[in-house]
Amino acid sequence: MKKYSFLSLLFVSGMVFSSCNKEFLDRYPQTQISEENFFKTTSDLETYSNTFYSQLAFTYDDIGSDNVSSYSGGGEVNNLLAGNLTPSTVTGWDDWSNLRTVNYLLDHASGASGDSASINHYVGIARFFRAMFYIVKVKRYSNVPWVNHAMSNTDTALLYKPEDPRALVVDSIVSDLQYAANNILTSKDGNRTRVTKWSALALLSRFCLFEGTFRKYHSEVQLNDGNRFLQMSIAASQQLMASRKFQIVGSSAVDYGNLFASSTLAGNNEIIQWQASDPSLGVGNNSHTVLGWEWALSKSLEESYLMMDGSRFTDIATHDTMGFVQVFKNRDPRLAQTFAYPGFSNSGGGVAYIAKPNLGGYDQIKYYPKDASLRGGWELNYTGLPLFRYAEVLLNYIEAKAELGDDIAQSDLDATVNLLRDRVAMPHMNLSVQNNMDPVLTKYYPNVTGKNQGLILEIRRERRVELACEGLRLDDLNRWYAGQRIGDAQQGIYVKSLGGLDLTGDGLPDIAILPSVSDSSALNSLSPAQRNNISARYYLTNSDGTSNNFYLTKSTSGNIAFTADKGTRQFIEPKYYYRPVPLNQTVLNPKLAQPFGW
Repeated sequence: MKKYSFLSLLFVSGMVFSSCNKEFLDRYPQTQISEENFFKTTSDLETYSNTFYSQLAFTYDDIGSDNVSSYSGGGEVNNLLAGNLTPSTVTGWDDWSNLRTVNYLLDHASGASGDSASINHYVGIARFFRAMFYIVKVKRYSNVPWVNHAMSNTDTALLYKPEDPRALVVDSIVSDLQYAANNILTSKDGNRTRVTKWSALALLSRFCLFEGTFRKYHSEVQLNDGNRFLQMSIAASQQLMASRKFQIVGSSAVDYGNLFASSTLAGNNEIIQWQASDPSLGVGNNSHTVLGWEWALSKSLEESYLMMDGSRFTDIATHDTMGFVQVFKNRDPRLAQTFAYPGFSNSGGGVAYIAKPNLGGYDQIKYYPKDASLRGGWELNYTGLPLFRYAEVLLNYIEAKAELGDDIAQSDLDATVNLLRDRVAMPHMNLSVQNNMDPVLTKYYPNVTGKNQGLILEIRRERRVELACEGLRLDDLNRWYAGQRIGDAQQGIYVKSLGGLDLTGDGLPDIAILPSVSDSSALNSLSPAQRNNISARYYLTNSDGTSNNFYLTKSTSGNIAFTADKGTRQFIEPKYYYRPVPLNQTVLNPKLAQPFGW
């Protein structure tokens, strides 16, 4: 096996530590830090645990799910659906050094001097990060090797062990999170950019909902105790709710939007944990890329938003043929905080933003730094990004209760979903949804049945709307056994006819969609002023005669659809709910088995 080296730098009190590793099941770290010269005090534990935070992952997109119409960057899910993902081509499985870094502290924390509560605090933080690491692995592979100490390259029996069963790994994850929630000191909360007991409870709430519903809907794992995890999700959510440390903040749609585009989230009581940016330290993010770069949002997501009076948009007979400007009228205000609405401006001069139809036309503005002073380019956006927020916990709680089959009272809805609706002045959800089920949602999720069917469907709608673009949608579809929705070819805006298209709401055409460069006859009826207002022309046929990347579903009208999706997307169940282990890893360790169907 080849050896690789890396440096892990800890800049605290002028100390720099280096280490070497061999990738897990290929190369494994041999650290030069030892218990003889480190891990002597709780300050050492704090110093070492600070390195874990580079493992925190934030996201501001739903790429790969039904919330995105087109992603020009390709991506793993598109390769999966096209049948191009195989053990030979898949990536992943190469981050096990992160686990060893965490386990190294756990192996040596007992040797530190100091009070036991402080030592247990840092052990709790390490176990939080170990749980986070394994959550990703279980979601991706189901069965994985459980490793609970920092192995060296001489631990051959463990290095070449087979996967442990999902049941064992999941119970170990839950144990880690419960320990973290019970032992991380509340006095260490700070400004909530560090892991706290509340972070552990939020992750426990999220993961136990995932596992509970996964076991409920996925018969292939042959684990019939999903209710146990739903109950744990409820308990973790209740503990957060009962703490009274968190609340839904704001009283307007703008307040909702500011959760994702503000310079800081310090002091915001909806935020359980967040990722800070700091221009003085050169710590920024790429949140500007959500707007018109490589993806746009889907018509399917847009149609999920209710009307402002609480009625269903999809109940309107003409909803399928509404133009871009019309679909934003009298809708749930969160729509215009998520989608680039007609008249939205991202320039200091107030010039309206013009969407590009080749991505679908429904561009994302949730997370976009609307204040130009926070927006500086690649990795130069300085906004605070939520990692865990209270709204999700409320939605986890009510969904777990509904999936468990509990009797749901109006007070349950008022304490969860309706707090989110109150912020944006939307009518309350009430129990009547049980007797007035949305036929669109019923068809969309055909495996939802039973006592709370109508409630579950509407809770899923609320979750999709409230948490859009927060990186949770693909996991939701996976745990619900709703992979066919991943396989659906998504669409963009409706185009009434070829020619000029008004995207700003001022009555003038802003762009034109035409058959080809040589055919502009669709513009003949426009006045000179209307023609002059057109800033860009898009063609269904390229100059070389090939089809563009998008087309209209009815040839000269219809929704924007994508050439790449024609006849190529297929979601194979249950195989595609998992990813294959890379071939090179199974060659190195023949005891590793591929998950379902791979």
